[in-house]
Amino acid sequence: MDAVVITGKRDIAVSDLPVPLPAAGQVRLRIGYVGVCGSDLHYFFEGANGAFVVTEPLVPGHEVSGWVDSDPSGEFATGTAVTVHPARFGAAHPDVPAAPHLWPGGSYLGSASTVPHTQGAMSEYLLVERDMIRALPSELPLRRAVLAEPLAVALHGAGRAGDLAGARVLVCGAGPIGLLSLVAARARGAREVTVSDLLPEPLERARRLGADAVIQIGVDDVGSEEFDVVLECSGAAAAVTAALIAVRRRGVVVQIGMLPAEPRPISLAPLVSKEATLVGAFRFFDEIDEAIVLLTAHPAIESVITHVFGPQHARVAFDTARESAQSGKVVVQMGVEAT
Repeated sequence: MDAVVITGKRDIAVSDLPVPLPAAGQVRLRIGYVGVCGSDLHYFFEGANGAFVVTEPLVPGHEVSGWVDSDPSGEFATGTAVTVHPARFGAAHPDVPAAPHLWPGGSYLGSASTVPHTQGAMSEYLLVERDMIRALPSELPLRRAVLAEPLAVALHGAGRAGDLAGARVLVCGAGPIGLLSLVAARARGAREVTVSDLLPEPLERARRLGADAVIQIGVDDVGSEEFDVVLECSGAAAAVTAALIAVRRRGVVVQIGMLPAEPRPISLAPLVSKEATLVGAFRFFDEIDEAIVLLTAHPAIESVITHVFGPQHARVAFDTARESAQSGKVVVQMGVEAT
């Protein structure tokens, strides 16, 4: 089977790998679409995602939609359209019994955090455990369904802020997660959602997706103490400081964007003087089910996808995904619906 494989920094190619055979409790999927995520870009452009270094061939990809190809149990019929919860949870931890996504020892599709690496979905076929599968409604196209995982991340981040009903929300960063955080904030009842970014092109995408206002950093004034909640999606240290300035007194800043695993300067003075709350958001637990409902009900969310490439153009896909002025969500199409 064809699979996109990263073997090191800027080293990516389509390889011929054996078709995997499902073991007990597993289902084999035929992959339709795979989204290119920020972690995938780190693995390709840097050969590592933070502390997780590519030390063996790695198939990237954890944003998935496709079809059931073989389920030995017979629970899922061949051809069933599905998406995938990409986490295998680790051992329960007493400090967070209700948050399996924070338990130690788990794994995530397309990750070098484990050795052997946990292979991802950018291949013709993929084995997953049965409980990772989410069957899709017939009204939800497979192309749009590839957004279920990143929308779940955005919904989890919005949930970390608490009740958003009637809130004024600022989303920092208009990349794919920022755009989906706009969707999430609106779904959770926000009264106004403003989106900020350095570049005008991502802001135009946010405007088309329904942002009430946009702010171009360096051109427009962000203001101070303007927002009840700030969802920081850029992962830039300077943006964390800006978020703490923008949030109101006793407001909430949620850090959704991944920050580098190294010291970076951040001014925490506004956090103290405002008694603001700064919380983290890591992946998600079960919000993918809510994401499927939203994607089914709101076809316009599919506009977050701006480019679709075949696997033979994976290098171009990764280059395109890195250029936020040029692209929103970039997707690799691995297969088409059987006829």
